[in-house]
Amino acid sequence: MSRYVLTSQSALERTSMLARHMSSSLSPQSIDESLVQFESNLASRTFMLNRDSKRNALSHSMIKALKSKLLEWNSADLCEIIIGTGKGSAFCSGGDIAGKFELNHLVANLNKPYVAVIDGLTMGGGAGLSIHAPFRVATEKTLFAMPETKIGYCPDVGSNYFLSRLDGEIGTYLAMTGTVIKGRAVFELGLGTHFISSSRLPDLKAHLAALPEGLSLDKVNNHINTTIEELYVERNADEPPSLLVGKVRSAVDTAFSQRTVETIMDTLSELSETQDEVGRWAKVTLEELQLRSPTSLRVSLEAVRRGKGMSLEEVLNMELGIATAYINGASPDFITGVTAVLVDKFKGRPAWVPEYVSAVMDDHIEKTYFDSNSPFWIGKGELDFVVDSQQPYPNFGLPFEEEIKLRVTGAHTDSGGMSLDLEELIQQCESSRPGKHGVREKVLEIVQRRCKIVPESSNTQSHLEWVY
Repeated sequence: MSRYVLTSQSALERTSMLARHMSSSLSPQSIDESLVQFESNLASRTFMLNRDSKRNALSHSMIKALKSKLLEWNSADLCEIIIGTGKGSAFCSGGDIAGKFELNHLVANLNKPYVAVIDGLTMGGGAGLSIHAPFRVATEKTLFAMPETKIGYCPDVGSNYFLSRLDGEIGTYLAMTGTVIKGRAVFELGLGTHFISSSRLPDLKAHLAALPEGLSLDKVNNHINTTIEELYVERNADEPPSLLVGKVRSAVDTAFSQRTVETIMDTLSELSETQDEVGRWAKVTLEELQLRSPTSLRVSLEAVRRGKGMSLEEVLNMELGIATAYINGASPDFITGVTAVLVDKFKGRPAWVPEYVSAVMDDHIEKTYFDSNSPFWIGKGELDFVVDSQQPYPNFGLPFEEEIKLRVTGAHTDSGGMSLDLEELIQQCESSRPGKHGVREKVLEIVQRRCKIVPESSNTQSHLEWVY
């Protein structure tokens, strides 16, 4: 567990404030192991977060109980599958800072397949308990967000590793705005790997428990994948389409690929001048950013950019440094944000200091939040990872944009260096994921944004060309 050596009473008070925020509570919680319930059923082992009144936010005692039981299951011969669930309307809405970074690393490196059932609110610590799982089951009730910039903090729980690897600039957009992604869109954007109806979750648990004995790990993974896919729910005719597709999806990349917070906001301002869906999205998004802590926006942008080139372990250590800086008072915005948003329920813009992005200098952010010599890193300590890093699981979700790019350009190992037309591309993607629902729709959405069709000529057949 990470060890904080804090040097003053004010630092201790800030630590307490941070811990209470991350557990979505402003009063100390008693230790009660019944807040996490554990179940064994044939080949499966299930934990259920049982703190419905606090939307299953993780207290320190819950984190300790989870770590202990997950380590036990991880080495148990009779355990083949680990399933994570939450009681009531949330999977998990947050978590105490103490010990959560090690828990995030543990769930990412279990040697038993882990199925996170994100049925309901999944935010902050809940994201950390789910986004590192190889199987992430979303439902129509799922609400996913990293809302930390709303209260003057920065996304953590290893999110800067995962978000930076989503398609295009979706991860940057989510990290900075705290936007809530709902239902099927959680699956379509890659935050979830599967989508089923909430009403079928009891069936899912029963089917997963009935795993045949003696299977290799690859066959266990395939069995889990197939079992979940069999419960997939097709889109209803009256189901609204996802917002982040087409022109709006392209606008996300255009705006959030910019190098600085200022240029992101300038680009959104330009886009908002149009009288179409892109203009409406840009206007709302710009207004959201203007409500956020300027310091948090700078820190969040820098963290997600750095995360793309880091291992999960490196990201968690980076996030621990950022958290330590906030704990030690590097910015007053965290206390301001928690007080305004969570205590006073204030609906406007909190009194951030500095008030504007232009007053937050890049070199200050670097030296304060990302430099190991920062005076605000005092007491940072080291993370104690209790399991070795495992080889990453295959992607059991929909294909990511990078895969489509490699296939279109002939650089994918399956492409043989050949150019592809649309149907050949779809066939390749579906063949690599037998029985996977939603592949055709995802490929079509990416192709419409990122490809052009080269017509047949005397030298070449008609094929797709990637647009950079």
